[in-house]
Amino acid sequence: MVTSTHETSHRIFQDHPEVLTPAFEALGLPPPAKAIIEALTPDATEIKPLERRVDTVLKVEPSEGDSFLIAVEAQTARTRGKGSSWSYYVAYLSAKFDLPVLLVAVCRDRPTASWAAGPFECRVGSWTTQATRPFVLGPDNVPLITDEGMVARGMRSFDKATAKYWCEWLEVGLEDTPVRDTWRELEKMVGTYFPGRGTLFEETYLEGKAKGRAEDRTALILRVLEKRGIPVPEETRDRITSCTDLDTLTLWFDRSLTATTVEDLFAED
Repeated sequence: MVTSTHETSHRIFQDHPEVLTPAFEALGLPPPAKAIIEALTPDATEIKPLERRVDTVLKVEPSEGDSFLIAVEAQTARTRGKGSSWSYYVAYLSAKFDLPVLLVAVCRDRPTASWAAGPFECRVGSWTTQATRPFVLGPDNVPLITDEGMVARGMRSFDKATAKYWCEWLEVGLEDTPVRDTWRELEKMVGTYFPGRGTLFEETYLEGKAKGRAEDRTALILRVLEKRGIPVPEETRDRITSCTDLDTLTLWFDRSLTATTVEDLFAED
């Protein structure tokens, strides 16, 4: 609430910053008289929208105790200005949802994990106004799994859909590393939760769909030839049914509509 007392309690610093001398002395800073002090706009409203996006935000409502938020940030390397972004995320989420926030940084290597632990401080002299301390998940508190048998036993404890999701999720996370090729040898299931990522599941799934379309077109070609009374020798039938190229099968189907002999399907353009 804006009152006269409220206004006089802060406006005096705009007109006479020298009254801040006790604060400057306590912080070991040069006195205000030796500094250039300029009043800036106090409006904290964002005039131009800035896109700020937390990797993942979860609301936790435990069976006992108070609710809170978890903000998860995946960090692969030190990033300039990330500490300020993280401080903003925590302050924004806490103000928006009126809940405390646990910031979790997920790091793959120790140097990044050590840096991400912070604290990231907003400091003037010896006084810290704000400090952000992420909880880090990294090599020091997440054990490295090197036993393939342990992975297999763990996957068998899930239902098929869950195991399929975790297998493919891991493959996407491994990116183009040599370990990804090893992991692909262990994957035997079909389907995809990550379209467009080129995982083994997706490749197998798309190959199956392509095979199904090829079989459909092969059946159509043979059906048209049969209906038109064009004999198809066994050797030619094998050639048609063994083809998996969809463009070629489409061309053969188009030609089957006007062909007088089966050889017309294979005529050179």
